[in-house]
Parts: sequence; structure tokens; C-alpha cells
Amino acid sequence: MLPGILYYVVFKYVPMYGVVIAFQNFSVGRGILGSKFVGLDHFVEFFVNTPDSWKLIRNTVMLNVYDLLFHFPAPIVLALLFHELRNKKFKKFVQSVSYMPHFLSTVVIAGILVTFLSPSTGVVNFVLVKWFGMEPILFLGLPEWFRTIYVGSEIWQKVGWGTILYLAAIAGVDPTLYEAAKMDGANRFQQMRHITFVGMIPVIIVLFVLNLGHFMESGFHKILLLYNSMTYETSDVINTFVYRRGVLDADFSFATAVGLFQSAIGFVLVVAANRITRKYSETSLW
Repeated sequence: MLPGILYYVVFKYVPMYGVVIAFQNFSVGRGILGSKFVGLDHFVEFFVNTPDSWKLIRNTVMLNVYDLLFHFPAPIVLALLFHELRNKKFKKFVQSVSYMPHFLSTVVIAGILVTFLSPSTGVVNFVLVKWFGMEPILFLGLPEWFRTIYVGSEIWQKVGWGTILYLAAIAGVDPTLYEAAKMDGANRFQQMRHITFVGMIPVIIVLFVLNLGHFMESGFHKILLLYNSMTYETSDVINTFVYRRGVLDADFSFATAVGLFQSAIGFVLVVAANRITRKYSETSLW
């Protein structure tokens, strides 16, 4: 366990000391100890004096809500379908194909999306124009399409890899339960619903609680590669704003304050969700 413990101590816990610059006017020359303490000024600036602060929060929340509604259940459904396949060769082939997008970098995924959704040469617009007689759509230039594209690409990229833990949970289900269900007259759908899915619930609860810890965070790299000024209305989230303000404008204290706000929300959600799951089920993180 020592290498893992050292990793978290060095790269996760030690850097937490830097959070203090969220309450300072941090200067690289003066350092953390020499920078002026300003209290909650940066938090007030974000929530009160930043015109787009609530739009940023809204976009971040909406993207993560859509992600939980559509992306989170997708690996569960796919794992159940994999389990029901009886042809082992076909099952292995489909699983391998579903895993492949996970190993592509985000830059490659964004490049594929830009190419496929191009209004002039993209295959999607080619199908819409040639098969359905529609006009080309500037998918990456319309705010109303951004959330659909982002969540859809997340599902395509991660759904196969996400099935691994659920398939492991299914493998742990007692086979005698299926035999007893068959003797009682249960069909395959009933077995899947009352045995397979129930066996997955502890893993589903744990992963759901963990996902809530990142609720105020979005896929920063993919958004940064796909968004533009035309789609800011729905695509500009807290992380991209922090990148522009903290990295490009070198306002490290302000960026740290906003990042601390995101982490605090994630912490509250994890604690609350864990308390609820512990109250109403036998599964929880602690």
C-alpha cells in the first residue's frame, strides 16, 4: 500500500496548503507567506461582481445533471445486456469494441467530433443532406446542440469501460439464485430485474456517491477543445472560466477561490448522499 499512500500524500494532501491563496492577493514574488490576506474578497468578486457567475454555475450544473441522467445509467444497461448474451465469441468482440474509445485521448475524441460534425465535410451532415434533404447544421456553433454533443460523446467514449465494475458485480451473484428463479417460473427479463440488477445495486450506490463528488466539475479538456465564443451560452462552465482567469490572466488567487467553492459543493454532496444511502440501504462509503 505504501506507493499508493505516498502518491496521495505528495500529490493530493500536501498541495492542499496552497488553498490559503484563495484568501490572499497572491504574488509569485512574495510567495504564500508574504502575500496580503484579503479574506473572502475573491468569493464576493465571483458571486457578486462577476456578471456571468450564475450562468457559469447553471451551465456546470446542467451538464452534470445531464451526465448523471444519461451517462451514469448507460454502463449499467450495457452490462446487463452483456450478461444476457449467450454467444461468447460475439460477447467478447462487442466488449472489446465498446472498450476501444476509452483508450483514445480527449484530443483525438474532440478531433473526431469536429470532423464528423463539420457542416461541409462531416458525415453527419452528409447523411442529413443526402438522405433526408435537410440543410447542413453548424452543430459546434449552435449553443442548443452543445450539451447533447458533450454528453453523447461522454457516453460513447466511456460506456464500455464503465461496464467493467458492473460485470464484476454480476459475476459475484450466486448462480443458485438463477436456478431457483427458473424453478419458480421466472423468465429471463424477470431474472435480470430481480437478481442481476439487485446484485449490482451496492456497486451502483458507491459509484453514484463518488460521482457526486465531481458534480460541480465537468470534462474540462473536452469542453475546452469543443467550445467557442458562439456556444458560450451553454458551454462556458466554471472550469473553463477558471482556466481563462487563473492561467491565461494569471489571477491565481481568484481561480483558487472558485476551485475551492467547487470542491466544497462536491464534499457536501458526497457527505449528504452517503448519509442518505446509509440510512436507507446497507451500502455506503463509510
